[in-house]
Amino acid sequence: MRAQAFLSRRIVTPDGIRPAAIIVRQDVDCGKIDGIVPANRLPADAEAHDFGDSVILPGLVDSHLHINAPGRSEWEGFETATRAAAAGGYTTLVDMPLNCLPPTATVAALAAKRKAAQGRCWVDWLAWGGVVNDNQEHIEALAAAGVPGFKCFLIHPGIDGFTMVTEPELRAALPQVARTGLPLLVHAELPGPVEEASRRLQDEEADWSRYSTYLESRPEAAELSAIRLLLSLCRQYKFRLHIVHLSAGSALEELCAARAEGLPVSVETCPHYLHFCAEEISDGATLCKCAPPIRSRENRERLWQGLKDGVIDLVATDHSPCPPAMKRLDERNFKTAWGGIASLSLALPLMWTEASQRGFNLTDLTRWMAEAPALLAGCSANKGQLAEGYDADFVVFEPEAEFKVTEDRLYYRHPVSPYLGKRLRGMVKATYLRGQAVFSDGQFSAEARGREVDH
Repeated sequence: MRAQAFLSRRIVTPDGIRPAAIIVRQDVDCGKIDGIVPANRLPADAEAHDFGDSVILPGLVDSHLHINAPGRSEWEGFETATRAAAAGGYTTLVDMPLNCLPPTATVAALAAKRKAAQGRCWVDWLAWGGVVNDNQEHIEALAAAGVPGFKCFLIHPGIDGFTMVTEPELRAALPQVARTGLPLLVHAELPGPVEEASRRLQDEEADWSRYSTYLESRPEAAELSAIRLLLSLCRQYKFRLHIVHLSAGSALEELCAARAEGLPVSVETCPHYLHFCAEEISDGATLCKCAPPIRSRENRERLWQGLKDGVIDLVATDHSPCPPAMKRLDERNFKTAWGGIASLSLALPLMWTEASQRGFNLTDLTRWMAEAPALLAGCSANKGQLAEGYDADFVVFEPEAEFKVTEDRLYYRHPVSPYLGKRLRGMVKATYLRGQAVFSDGQFSAEARGREVDH
């Protein structure tokens, strides 16, 4: 079959950013990278696609999002989520085990998710398994069935159908998790500090239209105490620990020390913690509600320093959409509003807008948003880099272009966003999955080519 050559004067490779051509051969629809060569050394049979000064990045990997299918497809669903992902430069998604019904805490539930995804995906995907209060006997079976790891909550997740785990329940599950060798992703907040803060706010008859009230209700102490417990359990049970959506910069010192000690700990944060700050969130702006909450401007810069220092490994979206009514926009009530921010189609330009202002480059973004998430999800042999033998997943990106966020650029099911009206830097021109365009100049491919990833 004739080779395809994708040329650019700026290709982000493991060896740096350089002019080159990506050679792809579609042998039996495998779409692997055959090589990365100088532009003057194309195979004689190659069909060339020259993107000039536009940057070619590896396809991004989002290791933390909520597709909500099966069971709550009116919230999102595979078709809309994967199209939004393609528009945002993502070629691989790893779906969280909650917000869908049934939650992905048994092999039967994983089979239901696979059925829901069939024929509806514009990008590739995997699914995390769940650790809940009573599924210890399912953990190793889920690993054998193909999940790349597990997710649990130490605090109520804010939704029915997926239970939190107490410390004794977590201890009961950890030997099975450790035997699988797979990572355990943990929402690291303990209930005690949150319950204490909530009681105090109730006694004070606090105003829940104020963002400061919501922020006070989820104190940093909840994250810090949870992380300390998890590090202690990591020492004891020797499992791979991953802290999801870190919001508290004050935890970085202890996480750094744990890494220096040799504990197998990795950490993520999210675009909303790196873009917003509490001082700029208006009262009643419930679109900005998430848990843990967006904290201070000083805290935001500590998270950026954590990325620079390598204590934070990756950036994932935690794309958590819901029907707009659940955001309580008319009530302006942070207590009753759904806690989640949808950003799947915007994460790359959001991150580039913020990172470029702080002296980071596109190699940094590739490490945080492609390489490290692929490693966490166990698919780094095929995803997350532009190199020979890898899937030909890549993004054509124009880092100098700017645009204003409008509803038509969101692409996910419900076009609501705290980013509407913001001016961002960097535009996704096209996204390729295994060498074939799934998104180009605002249009999607007619065929849903995404598949579940082997790992």
